[in-house]
Amino acid sequence: MTNAIEQKNLKVIVFQLADKEYAIPVSHVKGIEKLMHITRVPKTMRYVKGVINLRGVVTPVIDLRERFDLPISSNEESTRIIIITLETMDVGFVVDSANDVLDIHAESIEQQPEVVGSLEEEFIAGVAKLDNRLLILLHLDKVLNPLD
Repeated sequence: MTNAIEQKNLKVIVFQLADKEYAIPVSHVKGIEKLMHITRVPKTMRYVKGVINLRGVVTPVIDLRERFDLPISSNEESTRIIIITLETMDVGFVVDSANDVLDIHAESIEQQPEVVGSLEEEFIAGVAKLDNRLLILLHLDKVLNPLD
C-alpha cells in the first residue's frame, strides 16, 4: 500500500479519533453511517464491538479507539461508523467524527515516523502534511489483522 501511496495523488476520507486526524483511501470506503445498534458477539477481541445489520448485510464493527489503545469516549452525536471494504470483507470502524474528503498530493506524503513505544506505529502507512494539518494514513491490512 505504501508504494501505491507514493506513486500518485490520493483521495481520502478524513476522520477524527481523540485529537488526531486519520485518513483512509476513498476507494476502500463503502459508506459513512450514523451510530446504530451494535449487537455484541461473545468471545471476540475487545476492540470488536459486535455486528450491525446494514441494509440486510451483517457487518462486523471495530472501535478504532480501542484498537489503537486510546482512551474510550462516550458516543456523541458526531460519532460515525465508516464502512470499508478490503478484498471481499466489509467492516465498520467506529470513529469520533468523519470530517472531509480530500485530495492528497503524493509529494506531501511521508513514510511513517519512527516513534519509540508507539502502539499505533504498526497501523500507519504514512503521514500527510496539508497546510497546518497532519493526517495519519492508515494501513488497513494491519488494522484488521487480529495478530497485531
